[in-house]
Amino acid sequence: MPARKHGTRRHDHQEHPLSSLATVLPLASSEGGNGFHAPSIVDFFPPPILFEGTPFELNRLQLVRLVAAVVLVIVFVVAARRAKLVPGRFQNVIEMGMDFVRVNIAEEILGKERAREHVALLTTMFFAILAFNLTGIVPGLNIAGTSLIGLPVLLALWAYVRYLSAGVKAQGLGGFLKASLFPPGVPWFMYVLLTPIEFLTVFIIRPATLAIRLMANMVAGHLMLVLCFSATQYFLLDASGAMKGFSAVTLSAGIAMTLFELFVGALQAYIFVVLTAVYISLSVEEEH
Repeated sequence: MPARKHGTRRHDHQEHPLSSLATVLPLASSEGGNGFHAPSIVDFFPPPILFEGTPFELNRLQLVRLVAAVVLVIVFVVAARRAKLVPGRFQNVIEMGMDFVRVNIAEEILGKERAREHVALLTTMFFAILAFNLTGIVPGLNIAGTSLIGLPVLLALWAYVRYLSAGVKAQGLGGFLKASLFPPGVPWFMYVLLTPIEFLTVFIIRPATLAIRLMANMVAGHLMLVLCFSATQYFLLDASGAMKGFSAVTLSAGIAMTLFELFVGALQAYIFVVLTAVYISLSVEEEH
C-alpha cells in the first residue's frame, strides 16, 4: 500500500500494557489520536532485531522459534539426566507424553513391529510442534512459531520424506509406485482418471495439507487473541462512559480464547503426527 502523506505518523511497534497478552500491536490511530485497529498479517512479518543485513539475520518470530527449541531440548536433557526407577512428577509427565505418542499413535496405527522404526520421529514431531504452537500463549513470546509457513513446510517435508522412503524400503520403488498410483480392484480404463488423482494425493496434497492446516490454525488463533486483547485495551483506556464496560466482555473472551488456543495447539500437534503415521502405514502396505 502506498505511504500516507501529510506527516502521517506510524505506530506499528508501539507497546501497550495489555498487548503483552497477545502481541505488540498498532493500537494507536495512524493519525496520532486514539482508536482501535484490528490485527493484521504484519505481525507475522516482523522487522529484523539482530544481525540485520547478514546471513544470520533474526526477527522476532525466528527468535521465538529458537527459544522454544532451546527450552524443549533443555527439558528433555534434564528429564533424561534425572531419570529414576521411581519417577517423580516431572519425569512422570514426560514419560506420559512419550507413552501417549508411542502407544496411542505409533503402535495403534503402525502396529508394534513397525512402530519401533518410526516412534522416535513421531515423538520428536509431536513435542516440537506442541512447543512451537504453545509459544503463541506464552507472555513475552506471544506468537506461535508455526504461524509462518516456513516451519510447517519443513515439518511436512520431513514427514513426506519419511513416508516415501518407508514405502520404497518396504516394497521397492516399483512396488511402491504401483501400490500408490494403481489401486487394485478397479477396471483398467479407470486408471486414466484415478492415477492422476492418486499422484496428486500422495505426492502433493498430503504434504501441502499437513503444512497449510498447521499454519492456518495457528494464524487464526493468534489473530483472535490479538483482537480480544486489543479490544480490551481500547474499551478500557480509550472508550468513554458505559463503553468501558465492554472491556470485561472482551477480556473474558481473550482468556477463553487463550485456553482454547492451548487446546488447539495440542490438537494440531496430535493431528499432524497421526496423519504422518497414517501416511507411513499407507506407504508400506502393498494394497490400500
